[in-house]
Amino acid sequence: MNRDMQQKVVLRVVSKFLVPFILLFALYVQWHGDFGPGGGFQAGVIFASAFILYGLIFGIEKTRRVVPAWISRSGLAVGVLLYAGVGVAGMLLGGNFLDYNALAHEATHGQHIGILLVELGVGITVAAAMITIFVTFASRGQ
Repeated sequence: MNRDMQQKVVLRVVSKFLVPFILLFALYVQWHGDFGPGGGFQAGVIFASAFILYGLIFGIEKTRRVVPAWISRSGLAVGVLLYAGVGVAGMLLGGNFLDYNALAHEATHGQHIGILLVELGVGITVAAAMITIFVTFASRGQ
């Protein structure tokens, strides 16, 4: 086995080891974001970086098998709809757009629920957008 093949094997093994931990860290940043640094945008970028790493090491075709175009497009729509839906729900419950206090009987619970859902919507949208942008540009050269 030549040196180039050995380097590719090392990269593949290391990336297969790292991807689950990157995804786990993204989930931590997502769910811890309302209590400290982090949130939807940061988690979305970290989540997408795992798939971008996978695409750089294993190729765009394999990445598209893992994340088909319909999934990334659906993620874009679902994230925006979740964000907007929280705002509309606040209006329907008697508050203003994105007024989290109206989402629960107690204002602090409403704030917590609202922030979690909005940040989840942002995270889904950002991850789907980053994956879509990467795959679109990376597949242009092929």
